[in-house]
Amino acid sequence: MSILGLICVLLALVATLLFVLFLFQRRDLRAVSELSLSVQRAVSGERLPQHIEIDPGHEAQLDVQTLGISVNQLLQRATRSATRDKSGPKLFSELGERIHEAVLVHRDVILYANSQFASFVGVDRVNLIDRRLSDLVAPEYADLVSENLRRRLLGAPSPDRFEVEMVGLQGQVSLLELTTVPIDFEGSPALLVTGVEVIPTRKLRAIASGKIDEKEAAKRAALVAPPVPPPPPAPPPLQVFAMQSLGEPILTTDLDGNLVYMNPAAEKLLAVSKSQALGRPLEEIVGLMEQSDRKLLSDPIKEAIGDGNPHNVSRRAVLLGKASGEERAIELAASPLRDHSGELVGAVVLMHDITELRGQHRQMSYQATHDALTGLVNRREFERRLDESADVARRGEATHMLCYLDLDRFKIVNDTSGHLAGDSMLREVAKVLREAVRDSDTVARLGGDEFGMLLVGCPLDKARQIADDVCRSIANYRFVWHDRVFNIGVSVGLIEIGREAGTVEQLLAAADSACYVAKKEGAGRVSVYSARDEALARSTGEIQWLQKLQSALKEERFTLYYQPIVSAFGSDTHGPSMEVLLRMLDETGAEIAPGEFVQAAERYRLMASVDRWVIHNTLGALSRNAFQLAPDRSVAINISGQTLGDPLFLEFVVETLDQTGVPPEQVCFELAESAVVGNLEHARRFVGVLHGMGCKFTIDDFGSGVGSFSSLKNLPLDYLKLDGSFMRNLARDSVSQTMVTAMIKLARTLNFKIIAEQVEDSAALDAARKMGVDYVQGFIIARPSRLAMAA
Repeated sequence: MSILGLICVLLALVATLLFVLFLFQRRDLRAVSELSLSVQRAVSGERLPQHIEIDPGHEAQLDVQTLGISVNQLLQRATRSATRDKSGPKLFSELGERIHEAVLVHRDVILYANSQFASFVGVDRVNLIDRRLSDLVAPEYADLVSENLRRRLLGAPSPDRFEVEMVGLQGQVSLLELTTVPIDFEGSPALLVTGVEVIPTRKLRAIASGKIDEKEAAKRAALVAPPVPPPPPAPPPLQVFAMQSLGEPILTTDLDGNLVYMNPAAEKLLAVSKSQALGRPLEEIVGLMEQSDRKLLSDPIKEAIGDGNPHNVSRRAVLLGKASGEERAIELAASPLRDHSGELVGAVVLMHDITELRGQHRQMSYQATHDALTGLVNRREFERRLDESADVARRGEATHMLCYLDLDRFKIVNDTSGHLAGDSMLREVAKVLREAVRDSDTVARLGGDEFGMLLVGCPLDKARQIADDVCRSIANYRFVWHDRVFNIGVSVGLIEIGREAGTVEQLLAAADSACYVAKKEGAGRVSVYSARDEALARSTGEIQWLQKLQSALKEERFTLYYQPIVSAFGSDTHGPSMEVLLRMLDETGAEIAPGEFVQAAERYRLMASVDRWVIHNTLGALSRNAFQLAPDRSVAINISGQTLGDPLFLEFVVETLDQTGVPPEQVCFELAESAVVGNLEHARRFVGVLHGMGCKFTIDDFGSGVGSFSSLKNLPLDYLKLDGSFMRNLARDSVSQTMVTAMIKLARTLNFKIIAEQVEDSAALDAARKMGVDYVQGFIIARPSRLAMAA
């Protein structure tokens, strides 16, 4: 063959080879394109397939077939992961959001946290993922928590229960008791951490008192553990171990409502073992009923399975064990339970035992509406019921009667035998009053020795008969205290509550006015409120004073005076510097002395408003430097007995001190002896709180009653101010001198300092000094002067 022919043959072979290579390349590209299209279909579908089809007879290259096999392996792994997420963590997450405990899953960092746990930190639970628990606790606990979790995760001996302080983003601190349990989470060891908020323990009280510091307390809370042993075998699956470990009762059922699982907490609550309960419906084991009317409640499990929606039982539900007969107050939620494919397979039920909580709520509700001393309804609750009855009466649906009762000669018992005797007598009087009325009526203690009765749907004649019976019962009652026998009486004011009924305040004021009329007529009388009573009140000027006081309070027509208090010998640089005195201004600006309006203010219960004005303006002027106090001296402010009985007044004083910035040490409160004795429980709290803050306290008008030391010796007082009646003729009255000497001697035993008021002349001043008083106040020192209100 010629060279030219050989060249042509070679060129033909090369062309053929190139054509064959081109065909192979198109085949491989088509195979890759088909594989890519299959993957795109799989990704765009609602569910991932377990594999994509690869034609085994396909002439694709080995590399393309290998790529297809790898894609199938990835799809199978993703399918298994999705199945595991649905059957395990999703169910756990749903349970975690329904229970009342704080729950998280922790490995090196937080892998899951429920909303209850996130609430202690003040963030959304999603923001806790990938954070460390040790970063969320108080700094002194951080290392101990981190070491405890590490050892527990490795299986080393370490406490499984400990207390920590959680610190929120806003600085709030919560004390939690944490429990840790090893679990398997997504194929690797982790810790299930549950927590409940607890009240401060003895250890924390020791921290608060300074007996041990916080770091030392934290060290005591964590035990030093021995060396780390080899890790333990893998724990059971997450969802089973979690439900077993949680303190909330949890159970699950099949589609027929029969129990298929219950954790130990559910066994305890239902008072039945798992072997006895499984396979039976819940309604065969316990009954669910409404607490108030005892009616059976519908089965929430059947409802959840029936419509596929969550169902909660009534908030007032009671669970009754059919075998034990025991009742427990519960909250219960039933939700449909589905498998990984979304098919309904039964129900999951979470229960929360609130028996103790509901009992505490009932106790707190009772305490908020009842008088602690007598057990009768208190004034606030009485006014609420009176308001409801007045609404009914205005609609014309019924007529009621309101009785206002004031005991006669009660002060004698207190003065001669002390407040313990007075309290005992009030309790016995309360029993007499309860027995005198019908079950539908309300008896209340309104304050001190005053009581109220609300006679529902009662005509006037019947109410008058009940009131007369009460007067006779009290008159026949004899109170025995040690070797003494007391007889008392009661005056009753009646008012009808009909279509024209006024406000609660107006009704009580009218009934009080009728009681006042009855008292003026003599002990043991009943008076029915009428227009004549109102005319009498007007004639005595009390109605006018009510209007004047209301107008003065609204327009702030008051002014302050002060009278100096000095050391009797000029050597004491501590103690009260002055006493603040009040004057009211009429419409023309003329001043009105307290003696003219205080009685009406007390009668119409306006003294608390008056005292608030005095405190607000005195502390405000002091904070503005409108007047100056010498170092270690204080300004004395009077507090009435009526105000002392106001449960909100203490909070007002604390807030005013805080707002004005006045140091508590610069304030001295003067409490009348009778006010303390008549409101002893309120006085104990008022004096205890404010004295603890640094305020000083003086008992005013001391010696005007008898038996006062039994009431006052346990109060943290600083000064006793002798009643002015002893000082007026002290230099010439030997009886007054003997009384003052005795009172000073008793006061010294309690480390009280003595203030003598109404010292009007040099003879009284000299006598007071000889008897050993510490401070003096009166015209001989200085007359009252107007207090500067502006800087």
